Amino acid sequence: MSLTPLRLAAACAAVLGAHAAAAHHGFGNFDRSREVALEGTITGIDFVNPHAYVYFEATNPDGTKVAKRCEMRAATVLRRSGWSAEMFKNGEHIEIEGAPDRFDVNSCYVHTVVFADGTTADRYAQLSKPAQSTAPTAPRQARLPSGEPNITGDWAPEQRVMTDPRGRSGALVPVSQADDFEPGASPAPPAGAAGGGGGGAARPRVTYTPAGQAAADAFRNGTTDNPRMRCETTSILFDWTFDGPVNRITQSGDTITLQYGQLGLTRTIHMNMREHPANVERTRAGHSIGRWENDVLVVDTIGFAPGVLNPPIMNSEQLHVVERFTLDASAMTLTRDYTASDPAYYTDQYTGSDTIGVADLPYSPDPCSELTFVDFSADGVAPDANSGGLGPQGAAAAPAAPAAPAAPTAQAAPAAEEEKEEAAWWEFWKWFD
Repeated sequence: MSLTPLRLAAACAAVLGAHAAAAHHGFGNFDRSREVALEGTITGIDFVNPHAYVYFEATNPDGTKVAKRCEMRAATVLRRSGWSAEMFKNGEHIEIEGAPDRFDVNSCYVHTVVFADGTTADRYAQLSKPAQSTAPTAPRQARLPSGEPNITGDWAPEQRVMTDPRGRSGALVPVSQADDFEPGASPAPPAGAAGGGGGGAARPRVTYTPAGQAAADAFRNGTTDNPRMRCETTSILFDWTFDGPVNRITQSGDTITLQYGQLGLTRTIHMNMREHPANVERTRAGHSIGRWENDVLVVDTIGFAPGVLNPPIMNSEQLHVVERFTLDASAMTLTRDYTASDPAYYTDQYTGSDTIGVADLPYSPDPCSELTFVDFSADGVAPDANSGGLGPQGAAAAPAAPAAPAAPTAQAAPAAEEEKEEAAWWEFWKWFD
């Protein structure tokens, strides 16, 4: 695709792309219309999922000290991009440009970091010395000694980054395609599909029953309704690729184990069972039985606890999922096609597909701690965990003087309109990850 059509696509989809960014990053707490410059001495870091935070102490004009914090990407995707907790050394100077928090003048959303040695890194920077790939140096055997396709190993979807490396505008695209877009471009999703949770997935849809529609309408993303805001798995379908996890598959005798990288969910696929047990304990992982059909691993799963399948799509205890895993040994990719049915909530089926490749990091789940709702300044105006970051603003939301006013863009909406539209920002999860 040439840049000319990309510019046209960006113009046509500017508003949609801006809200796609909001959906993915929980922008509801941050004022994208302004940028502040903060600096100080690093005091600590929470290198965690779903968002890491760096802490530092700034000096006011009167010489008093004040604690600050700024939010970054998830620890897992930071590590895959070459970042590490060791980059943020206690006692060293740090400068940050970012969007101010609506509720707390002492917090921000990182756009750009300048370290003590002068090194600069934008939010979506792929640093020059990323962790070494775990791809085997010797040719990988396509089959196990038993004859089954060899899917054992660490796998990950391709990383997705914003077309604006600083994360102020644009849309998420595969990292391999990022250079094809102008900074901040918001390409429209392909007709009939959209960017999924990673790995090139399309965002599935369903037609609801009245009960399913009511459940979706009641769901509020950006609050603790969302399992990820509680550091819990969303679903076996959503979390396999969402936000770039590194997953592990282990084939061992009569079982295949799937370990999900971001929140540590483990699934066991029983290969020696033809039927599910009569009484299955209901969990987010469910109960899985598998079989090989012409080198395709077919996994049948029931026994789910009620919950969230893919925001805002909910599921009942009647959820039934069938996955088909296919290894392309020449490209070393693993494609999953899936179908989910839930007669209590859907009149049709939820279907989709995703593809992952050999991981660039070993499987190693990072700790999870949802810090969005922490009242960092202890002033009583932290976002309410039940409001989606849209509750009333208090004294801590008073305007801060921007260090460098941001140039107006087609994506920027007036503050009042932005707040109105963000009340339903989870809607855009249907289209973007």
